[in-house]
Amino acid sequence: MLSLTTKVFNQKLFNFHSNSLIRPLTAMAKPSTYVSSPRVATSSPVKNPLKRIGTHNGSFHCDEALGCFMIRLTDKFSNAQIIRTRDPKVLEDLDAVLDVGGVYDPSNDRYDHHQKGFEEVFGHGFNTKLSSAGLVYKHFGKEIIAKELLVDEGHPDVHRLFLAVYRNFMEAIDAVDNGINQYDTEKPPSPRYVNSTHLSSRVGKLNLDWIEPDQSSEKENEAFRQAMTLAGSEFIDAVRFHVKSWLPSLSIVMECLSERYDIDPSGEIMVLKQFCPWKLHLFELEEEMKIEPPIKYVLYEDDRGRGWRVQAVAVSPGRFESRRPLPAQWRGLDEDELSKEAGISGCVFVHMSGFIGGNKSYEGALAMARAALKL
Repeated sequence: MLSLTTKVFNQKLFNFHSNSLIRPLTAMAKPSTYVSSPRVATSSPVKNPLKRIGTHNGSFHCDEALGCFMIRLTDKFSNAQIIRTRDPKVLEDLDAVLDVGGVYDPSNDRYDHHQKGFEEVFGHGFNTKLSSAGLVYKHFGKEIIAKELLVDEGHPDVHRLFLAVYRNFMEAIDAVDNGINQYDTEKPPSPRYVNSTHLSSRVGKLNLDWIEPDQSSEKENEAFRQAMTLAGSEFIDAVRFHVKSWLPSLSIVMECLSERYDIDPSGEIMVLKQFCPWKLHLFELEEEMKIEPPIKYVLYEDDRGRGWRVQAVAVSPGRFESRRPLPAQWRGLDEDELSKEAGISGCVFVHMSGFIGGNKSYEGALAMARAALKL
């Protein structure tokens, strides 16, 4: 059973405070707005005095909503109170501060990224400047993932997932918040369409609309709570996907790569023993395992039991061009015509682009891949 349960919002309560609600600190224990708080189950309850996390009030973004959610999944800040304010005197006395305050100092749990001279990145080959969410993930992500896996933080799978979740989920949030273009070009072309469906955009839409008659701090705090829920649920979904799907498929691809010379002396054909998402893993593992020559074809059984597929590997992730497309003379042919042209029985088809073909048997698909390497 996974530790990040679907009951991630338990019945313990915390407050939201904005500038209009700031009172002497001795009075802050009196609640003004209550919401359920996210928490990761642990093997033993963490008994900490209620800590307080500060972030700015006013319009919010995905990074601080997600950052507040994530930091409250940790033992240190489990069930912490969220205080929304820009008052420096109040922020100074809080246990952690995110996205406000002009200070990045993890030793004192200060995680702002707006100050002059801030250039912190995730590391491990990533160069995108971090947002407050990225800073929280950098310092607490392994703890959160280890809880999901129910292992120690030093387990090698924790590090793999730590990098994968950043690459596939967190980095985009950092980039959007810091205004970093996805494509590095001096004269970006006009987009063919507008994409306002990504997480940062959806969180932004939860801010109070200018025509909303109730612009009170209570209404704004409720909107921020919804933003935390939205961003946090997608973060948990991303972690769970990587634990339940990404990590097992990585093991499969790694094992199949290690056996590539048992398939063909060239080492350029890989056979999946069990179909799984393999494309992104292949590129990363080729680099990690220093595989040379690179894989040209991947064979796997059709998921509907209709024989085997031989797929040409793309030149890079997200590209349609293949490293070595199936032979031009095979493309667009099927069944008997294709079998006759290829000199291989049981052929089913080859796509017009040459990126994939099929055969009724494993032996036939392997023969197609071997022949394609020579043509």
